[in-house]
Amino acid sequence: MTVTVAVDAMGGDHGPEVTVPAALTALQRESDLDLILVGRDREVQAQLNTLGNPAQDRVRLVNATQIVGMDELPAQALRSKKDSSMRIAINLVKSGDADACVSAGNTGALMATARFVLKTLPGIDRPAIVSAMPSLRGHIHMLDLGANVDSPPELLLQFAVMGSILVKYVENKPNPRIGLLNIGVEDIKGNDIVKRAAELMRNSSLNYQGFVEGDAIYTGDVDVIVCDGFDGNVALKTSEGLAQMISHFTREEYGRNLLTRLAGLISLPVMKSLRKRVDHRRYNGATLVGLRSTVIKSHGSADTLAFRHAILEAFTEVKNKVPVHIREELTDMMQAADR
Repeated sequence: MTVTVAVDAMGGDHGPEVTVPAALTALQRESDLDLILVGRDREVQAQLNTLGNPAQDRVRLVNATQIVGMDELPAQALRSKKDSSMRIAINLVKSGDADACVSAGNTGALMATARFVLKTLPGIDRPAIVSAMPSLRGHIHMLDLGANVDSPPELLLQFAVMGSILVKYVENKPNPRIGLLNIGVEDIKGNDIVKRAAELMRNSSLNYQGFVEGDAIYTGDVDVIVCDGFDGNVALKTSEGLAQMISHFTREEYGRNLLTRLAGLISLPVMKSLRKRVDHRRYNGATLVGLRSTVIKSHGSADTLAFRHAILEAFTEVKNKVPVHIREELTDMMQAADR
């Protein structure tokens, strides 16, 4: 099965300088991946000419005359940027020319446009942003990471269902463990929203493990952590900032004097391995889960390595038919609830 991914080549802080080389390295990684690069054709083609493109038969260019600004209001982008690289990439998924879309552009505009064009799955009120995060036991998936800053209990239940199904098929875990983020693990802790959400999850078919605190993001005691988009985004950005601070402090300490520089040289293989394990770029590529097709949001500041991971995440989810499985399992759950 060949997977075709439409790439918003103009999105993010760097545009084609990052998206095009990332696309070419993704093609080298996966032989059954085809790409459609959407953007200002002269700029995209110039990058291809500079880098060389050995897989020309697997890359197609589609011109776009507009770009969605990173600070542009979602409603404005939806109304006035119908020929933007973001909108055209999503339209290609809608028409069936592509199986998925990847963009490092404006998150709000991407969510609004994707929801308007592709629609949500039956039974899903609002899409959520879900991504993998490193933990002591490999990684966990967390949602929502910023799409919904005010989530009622019923919506948190939908997040849990979607996160469970995604991990089930992408990670090959038949019964993912679900945790609900809270300020304590005791049943009496938290506000009315999380308490009601916990009750809904306990009464569902989910493998619900109860409340978890923020440290569970790193301990890996569960496979999926569910939370409101406000809390999830704060946790995500805090984790990324912490990783950068530790990396900075480590370099600073190893460079303090001749002895510490020598110690750094001796421990270089260990430090490289550690840096790779916690490198947030290797977890880049958040899914707008709950849509009828796969849409992946990359960090706006992503470099080539990070954006390649976003493309490969789209490839993996299409291969594993994640939206199809979510639709099927949601249908089964709703039918069972009606009995």
